[in-house]
Amino acid sequence: MEHYFESGDCSSYGYCGCSRNQLVHRGMRVINLIVVHCSATKADRDFTEQDLEVCHRRRGMNGPGYHFYIRKNGDIKTTRPIEKIGAHARGHNAQSIGICYEGGISERGRPADTRTVWQKHSLRVLVRALLVDYPGCKICGHRDLSPDLNGNGEIEPEEWVKQCPCFDVSKEKYSK
Repeated sequence: MEHYFESGDCSSYGYCGCSRNQLVHRGMRVINLIVVHCSATKADRDFTEQDLEVCHRRRGMNGPGYHFYIRKNGDIKTTRPIEKIGAHARGHNAQSIGICYEGGISERGRPADTRTVWQKHSLRVLVRALLVDYPGCKICGHRDLSPDLNGNGEIEPEEWVKQCPCFDVSKEKYSK
């Protein structure tokens, strides 16, 4: 997270306290969506940001597809500069920031909210900080971007393409 808060370093990390208009003027992306993910790894195993990078490179990506990665101990790792389009939510990458937490699968191999107290806190702090720079962003889980198959305007559990991030993001309190 230390990278995110380094002021005056727009070229490296996309943060400099600029207004949305200044960001557009500088050729940076306009962000209107924050997407929360899980790494889909078992809670009883470590999966570092280096492991994440290897996993994504094996899938043909040029590094981690998420902008931030939250370890079980609450450490927030910058894994992709915000000004670079992510590779985390097909059809939504150009206007979004991707945040992934380590875990999401129980020790028995089932999708579960495995976030630690520290991860929950760090996710809240990170999202609140991002909302300062990108006010009005919608915040959702990856599963919430699934297609609305019955056309009722709501993505219901039977419509989820995947369960990621394995918790209901809409029930979290990200505003102050």
